[in-house]
Amino acid sequence: MKNITADITVGEIVRAFPASSRLFENLGIDYCCGGKKTLRDVCQTRELDPAPVVAMLSALDSFPETSHPDPDTITLRELCDHIERIHHGYLREELPRLDFMTKKVAAVHGDSEPRLVELRRVFENFNAKVASHTRDEDENVFPAIRKLEAAKGEKSDSFSDFPAEFEKLEAEHEKTGVALAQFKALTDGYTPPEWACNTLRALYDGLACLEKDMHQHVHEENNVLFPKTLALTRAEATASAVV
Repeated sequence: MKNITADITVGEIVRAFPASSRLFENLGIDYCCGGKKTLRDVCQTRELDPAPVVAMLSALDSFPETSHPDPDTITLRELCDHIERIHHGYLREELPRLDFMTKKVAAVHGDSEPRLVELRRVFENFNAKVASHTRDEDENVFPAIRKLEAAKGEKSDSFSDFPAEFEKLEAEHEKTGVALAQFKALTDGYTPPEWACNTLRALYDGLACLEKDMHQHVHEENNVLFPKTLALTRAEATASAVV
């Protein structure tokens, strides 16, 4: 974000660049109700040096997008580790923030914009389903995939459930895609109205980022991890039969 100075209000900064809301939240800076205060003033209140904060804000849009390894060129263990650390880690951090904001904007603006109430309803269901889905993968599916790869041809009945498990997970991914499409429709493609407060702007930006990450996340599972795991089970079953 260019041309940032400590004399610009935090509300103006978030309005121009909603992603800056994450930095402000991490620093404990109120950009919504306290949005009319300058960055210098809020930094003084928080006993922060404004210079590094300005530098961090200026650098936000200069960082390259998080690079992802080519999922087709790494081991199954590495891919499970990547999904669990990057994508599931992102969800653990971001979903509570989005939960708070959907609840807040629905309560404050729901009477004048009923779609925000519907957005809250859809998000609550999405949040609960994704939490259960990722927990199942972290605790059951990914450990089984790592075990399969480490087995190196040793026969085990524990790998026979993969087809049914992957079918269930892909069906859950389909429902996730439906929810993401609802988010986009209910927010006019994540475009905040002119009257939007900074919390609403930050929410729309967060939902847009969520959609982008979820698309990459689901691609890595549906199109790479699951097919490669099934191919390995077939190869090891064939090898065991020959022996």
